[in-house]
Amino acid sequence: QVQLVESGGGLVQPGESLRLSCAASGIIFSINFMGWYRQAPGKQRELVATITNGGITNYANSVKGRFTISRDSAKNALYLQMNSLKPEDTAVYYCRANLRSSGDYWGQGTQVTVSS
Repeated sequence: QVQLVESGGGLVQPGESLRLSCAASGIIFSINFMGWYRQAPGKQRELVATITNGGITNYANSVKGRFTISRDSAKNALYLQMNSLKPEDTAVYYCRANLRSSGDYWGQGTQVTVSS
């Protein structure tokens, strides 16, 4: 059973930074990609950034140049460095792992609030 646990969320002011972490445990192999998604109140969950097993990254236009996704395969960890945060970045952020053998897994989410 694969489990994903996010951490690092919190309340920050506009322009500040946060680093989210996602710790994966369980039987993990044949990862296609991992990613960060977010869901703001009253909105659908949306892609923030993904990274493939080969290290290819993809970002939503709204976060390009501000957010950086990275992965530590040895630790089965995924990170999201978020700089220059804006109020519109406020959402619950979720970690996703897509495995070739067994499909998608999601974490429980971590709240990010950007407010002055």
